[in-house]
Amino acid sequence: MANGTSIEKKWYVVDATDLVLGRMSTEVARRLTGKHKPTYTPHEDNGDFIIIINAEKIVLTGNKLKNKKYYNHSGYIGGMRVRTAETMIKDYPEEMVYRSIWGMIPHNRLGRKQVKKLFIYKGSEHKHEAQNPIKLEIKSKGV
Repeated sequence: MANGTSIEKKWYVVDATDLVLGRMSTEVARRLTGKHKPTYTPHEDNGDFIIIINAEKIVLTGNKLKNKKYYNHSGYIGGMRVRTAETMIKDYPEEMVYRSIWGMIPHNRLGRKQVKKLFIYKGSEHKHEAQNPIKLEIKSKGV
């Protein structure tokens, strides 16, 4: 079993251009939780750091651009806000990718710790060059 001192964490950069949102999110969630490593331990955070660039160039298949909806509620009467995936990609691509990945990570203290290792950027520039991230190839090209 791995413990906090024996875990080696790497940095990866994923170019989201023409990648299918769900397929990319599952691979990123696997890497954030550390399930791809042979030393995976369910109660330890042994996942890697992930940087996602070009979030606005992600692809959704089928009619999801028009039909998929994202809901927020302020807690007040009439405080429901509904946005389609088309508006999310245009205006808030980072939030859309984040919500997709966060939905695949356990919703507990460990999951909150793991999701903090995720960095999402709209364009192709990121501020983590000092960590020398490795390019991660995900084979899920869009249709």
